Amino acid sequence: MALSALFIGGNGTISAACSRLAVERGIDLTLLNRGVSSGRPAIAGAESVRADARDRASIAAALQGREFDVVVNFRAFVPEQVAADIDVFGGSCGQYVFISSASAYQKPLSRLPITESTPLRNPYSQYARDKIACEDLLVAAYRSSGFPATIVRPSHTYDESSVPLEGGWPTIERMRRGMPVLVHGDGTSLWTLTHHTDFARAFVGLLGHPAAVGETVHITSDEVLTWNEIYRTLGRAAGALPTLVHVASDTIAADFPEWGPGLVGDKAHSVIFDNSKVKALVPGWVATVPFWQGARQIVEWFDADGSRRQNDPALDARVDALIARVAPAGA
Repeated sequence: MALSALFIGGNGTISAACSRLAVERGIDLTLLNRGVSSGRPAIAGAESVRADARDRASIAAALQGREFDVVVNFRAFVPEQVAADIDVFGGSCGQYVFISSASAYQKPLSRLPITESTPLRNPYSQYARDKIACEDLLVAAYRSSGFPATIVRPSHTYDESSVPLEGGWPTIERMRRGMPVLVHGDGTSLWTLTHHTDFARAFVGLLGHPAAVGETVHITSDEVLTWNEIYRTLGRAAGALPTLVHVASDTIAADFPEWGPGLVGDKAHSVIFDNSKVKALVPGWVATVPFWQGARQIVEWFDADGSRRQNDPALDARVDALIARVAPAGA
């Protein structure tokens, strides 16, 4: 009998790849979402159920007592959502998978590589602190009542529609127009970018896996890049040789507070992940998409439709003003 799975969410950057692969591997997949288009193609072969993932009564009414081998919540961000899931799905699923985040690991890090036992503490990011609080609830529920939780921590996972740079696609447009781009610090801190299809192959291997219940696992590529390399790789894919202007992370965060938590709470810190645990649970898995290939996919996707390639004059003005103030010679 096919494994039955409920994905709450299911058509985002990470979850769409997981959904497609789950269906491909014969999982009987039901997607629960609000029916709001993500801009991505619908998941062929999956049943869709409409409900508000933030509303416990809405979920219960939509599912009408159905049980699943696996429930995955891609859309839980605060403890209240997880507490509701524990109440709704306790006793009605064989495994509950929570999507946490590698941003929950301590910042600054005391040692590398990062393992699943690296302490969780991030004073810079409310998002990370909320994910930690969600994890705490699940660990307590597993210990007290055996709630079958598996915690998965992605790091920076991308698809062809997501540019992994501050400012997004307009930063690529700046490169193409010969304009300088901001890079935090001196650009030599280390980062890991994981293609969503690589993540999906490991993730789907955890579904219904008895040894994954009660465990926490992160899933990332083993490729480690400096931020200078990341910017230059995207520049090459776009046919540009970018001019990189290095500015302290705290200075950038002061001028761009919307970037602050992700920058000073995550990207400014070097990360190297030990993926031994997921490789033991999913034998034979290894990330296979190098970032140079992913970068080409990103540029090809944006270039395929002119409406996707938007400039941002307001962002340009803010970036230019910061560069003029801290690096007037373009250094």
